[in-house]
Amino acid sequence: MGNYTIAVLPGDGIGPEVVEQALRVLQVVADRYGHTITTQKALVGLAAIEAEGEAISDATMELCKRSDAILFGAVGGTQHTTGPRSKVSPESALFRLRKELELFANLRPIRTVEALLNTSTIKAEVLRGVDMVVVRELTGGIYFGQPSEIRETEHGTEAIDTLIYSEGEIERIVRMAFELARGRRKHVTSVDKANVLSSSRLWRRVADRVAQEYPDVKLEHLLVDACSMHLIRRPASFDVIVTENMFGDILTDEASMLAGSMGMLPSASLGTRKTAYGTFGFYEPIHGTAPDIAGQEKANPLAAILTLALLLRYSLGLTREAAAIEAAVEAVINAGYRTEDLREEGKAVIGTKEMGRQVVEALARQQG
Repeated sequence: MGNYTIAVLPGDGIGPEVVEQALRVLQVVADRYGHTITTQKALVGLAAIEAEGEAISDATMELCKRSDAILFGAVGGTQHTTGPRSKVSPESALFRLRKELELFANLRPIRTVEALLNTSTIKAEVLRGVDMVVVRELTGGIYFGQPSEIRETEHGTEAIDTLIYSEGEIERIVRMAFELARGRRKHVTSVDKANVLSSSRLWRRVADRVAQEYPDVKLEHLLVDACSMHLIRRPASFDVIVTENMFGDILTDEASMLAGSMGMLPSASLGTRKTAYGTFGFYEPIHGTAPDIAGQEKANPLAAILTLALLLRYSLGLTREAAAIEAAVEAVINAGYRTEDLREEGKAVIGTKEMGRQVVEALARQQG
């Protein structure tokens, strides 16, 4: 049986509420399968700014580096609006974590559940069978390129952002997508804007070269605008989508609506470091802080619980335990339980803690 350490950063808004439910599930899994899993909490985001003066402290960074994985809630707020590169911005914690821990690949699995097809605004027949992973490059592109500034010139105020990618950055993210596809349906869709952007033309050139090493995997190229359309028109046709940082940021939020709610979608950010059990990673639900519902028992904890399943699978190598959590979540959904974001006529709307309890009970009912 394993002995593991997880850094837990609940963050702001609904982050602490949903992480609490994920930790309840983690304890049940540890007890059931005989693992020793040590969790250590620390502040991040607005909570850290208020208590420690910065979005993430050096001590918290060291805690993260000593751990096998990081379980994260959400960061953000309305009191600090100076932008993602400012030290007083809650979101700057994410940029530091990604950069210093070399978390270059963000994985967002999106799979529809039959019982939730009617919660989406898209027709059920279009959604049926959706099962994809979006692989987003996380440490390059326009979010990190320099210069990035607003400046005064003799012609007035102007702004500049720099979009830059190296061949190596593109190759490692594309290669990860092909490796994932080999274990799935062997189809990679590379998304770019090669008809306009030089960076995208390099992206396409590198993707074609990497594809030659994977003759068993089909490579499809799509422009980002066409991809955004096809995610709504034919979402079930996608297997693995790989794209650069900003395109991935936008497309994954669009794709979240396929599952009915952002409250259903987990994510994993993986890097170059290996642990004794798998790949070191940073795991967060994609829904953000949702401050308008924080503290009201309305937050959906299922994305955080499914995020925990990804952590167990990729960083701790506990595939059986991850599958058990995913099966428990689906069982609760099939039983008709819903949080406010998934409200559906004839279904029971329950609160955050009660949804966590239902998942725990579903795990307890599993055989084996």
